[in-house]
Amino acid sequence: MARRVHIIGGGLSGLAAAVEIAGSGRHVVIHEAGPACGGRARSYEDRKLGCRIDNGNHLLLTANDAAFRYLGQIGALDTVCGPDRPIFPFVDLADGTNWTLDLSMGRVPWWLFSPQRRVPGMKLGEVMALRRLMEAGPDEVVSACLSDGEFSRRLLDPFSIAALNTPSDEASAALLGHVIRESLAKGGKACLPRFAKVGLSETLVDPALAYLSVMKADVGTGRRVTAIETGLDRVTALCFPDERIELGPENVVILAVPAPVAASLLKDALPDLVVPDEFEGIFNAHFRLDRAPLPLGSFASTGFVGVVGGVTEWVFLRDDILSVTVSAANRYAARSPEALGAAIWQELRRVMDTLLDMPLPATVPERHRLVWEKRATFAATPSQLRRRPQAKTALANLALAGDWTATGLPATIDGSIRSGVAAVRALGLRGAYESGMQPAA
Repeated sequence: MARRVHIIGGGLSGLAAAVEIAGSGRHVVIHEAGPACGGRARSYEDRKLGCRIDNGNHLLLTANDAAFRYLGQIGALDTVCGPDRPIFPFVDLADGTNWTLDLSMGRVPWWLFSPQRRVPGMKLGEVMALRRLMEAGPDEVVSACLSDGEFSRRLLDPFSIAALNTPSDEASAALLGHVIRESLAKGGKACLPRFAKVGLSETLVDPALAYLSVMKADVGTGRRVTAIETGLDRVTALCFPDERIELGPENVVILAVPAPVAASLLKDALPDLVVPDEFEGIFNAHFRLDRAPLPLGSFASTGFVGVVGGVTEWVFLRDDILSVTVSAANRYAARSPEALGAAIWQELRRVMDTLLDMPLPATVPERHRLVWEKRATFAATPSQLRRRPQAKTALANLALAGDWTATGLPATIDGSIRSGVAAVRALGLRGAYESGMQPAA
């Protein structure tokens, strides 16, 4: 029997696991239920907009070591771009203030002592909130660690919602503290923003599939696993609607699917498996303009701007498309997508007033797309974090992968990739790098 690794799920976690193993002497087989790999981190052709867009807006930081290691493995480091300084422009809708957070490149936070580089109106004593977050216990929530003042209102609260996709009065302070230790606490060199030059698929998915093809991996789409058979503490077979694959002693399985799917497939084999069961939504609005506008100021350097004091949270500009991301969107569940889209457009007109070379029209562009992902990520609350399982399971040849597993990170690109690598390690497998092989160029 061939030494095969069956990866169930072709999202970013599954692709990361496949890339890690490919070329190490094992035959990798990916079974993706949908029509394409990539999960939430992919691009697609939108007929209404008449162009290609990303499934959601995603921003990397140079601190995301797992993500950049993955990009290096698949030869895609040149597909990301970003400013040469750790700068983050913001607009506060409460009073129309525009400012740019301009972090120091080194670990010493000299930016705190420059009114032109820090959050307007903040007091230095408010920075103690960072220490409280990094020292927070497992049951504390973010809002309990924040200070009254502009540093928390204009920066830490929006950062927490964006990073954890959970309201600050519910989100885990310890998890946000871990994010801060891995990014802001390391200095500006760890906080350089990076995003895909063309699209998420061109950066995260297509190069991975090309690499896996060179490594002779099999990637199948439309391959939904309907059951996992087990015996003697091992997975013995994978069942599909039209096929059953028996697994020999050399075969292993990585289950890289959403938490509810994993729980369903393993309810008989692992009845004690606990997974996150509360979720938060993300709302994305894409507006296509009549022409590609010229961005101004820091917005021209970054291509994105943070928004405080409204529904809109982050705005990204790519050619003639303005895309808005609203995290922790469950709080807007009572509003219709159309009402949210209209409110966001009016906020955009105010936000972009001094950031583009042209005013935005009064009415919502006819070409727009509203996407509400109701279960985008697990809710990053203290109770839900305790439900995140490790990659290793009681079945000797099965490991779990997914941003909902115990990666130590929120449900992010970096967390997804870490989970795939962790699943490989949990099975005692060695990746291509460890075997002395190098990825394809």
